[in-house]
Amino acid sequence: MKIDILPDADSAAKAGAAFVAAQACAAAEARERFTFAVSGGHTPWIMLADLAQATVPWKNIDVIQVDERIAPTGDPDRNLTHLRQSLLAHAPLSEGQIHAMPVDSPDLEIAAASYAATLREVAGSPPVLQLVHLGLGPDGHTASLIPGDPVLNVTDADVAVTGVYQGRRRMTLTYPVLNRARRILWLVTGDEKAEMLSKLMHGDRSIPAGRVNQERAVVIADRAAASQLVLTK
Repeated sequence: MKIDILPDADSAAKAGAAFVAAQACAAAEARERFTFAVSGGHTPWIMLADLAQATVPWKNIDVIQVDERIAPTGDPDRNLTHLRQSLLAHAPLSEGQIHAMPVDSPDLEIAAASYAATLREVAGSPPVLQLVHLGLGPDGHTASLIPGDPVLNVTDADVAVTGVYQGRRRMTLTYPVLNRARRILWLVTGDEKAEMLSKLMHGDRSIPAGRVNQERAVVIADRAAASQLVLTK
């Protein structure tokens, strides 16, 4: 797993945007749709705002949600709210290119199955996403794959619903679809992530993030998050 360490969170966000843009352009050159799954978080919103200003083949892109809190439309807890503000309001994407998780459904299990069907429509069967952006929590979670939650054991579905975590249930992509992705981009910033980033880089499967396939993964981190890493040339 390759890592690129930047001076600060803003620099990491810009590097992340450049990486995504390059992947989108490469997909267009190969005459492929670019299926891009995005996670939430403060630094990712900066990354997506930078991406919105990039010259990329926007008509070729499908935006997927990695996870979403079960909250009303427009709620500040919703990743979609910030996704719209940072990327969708500034990039030339049509509504049909944005595939929002249907967390306002009265039956969340049916909604998760519906979103899995959406993935198959845009990324094949089984779905293979071109690029998945992931974050890393101070407790080692990624997406909404939460320590101790039964969602960690889901192997027969690409989308599932969690229990309550930090006050909300969530809908999330699961390990099967994450581990089929062509590329994984980890964007990790902040000193509170340092211990978990070290575990991730060592392939520590005791944390949820450590169970994501590392073979096609790239990490972009700031110096604070990378402070516990011992790197060799």
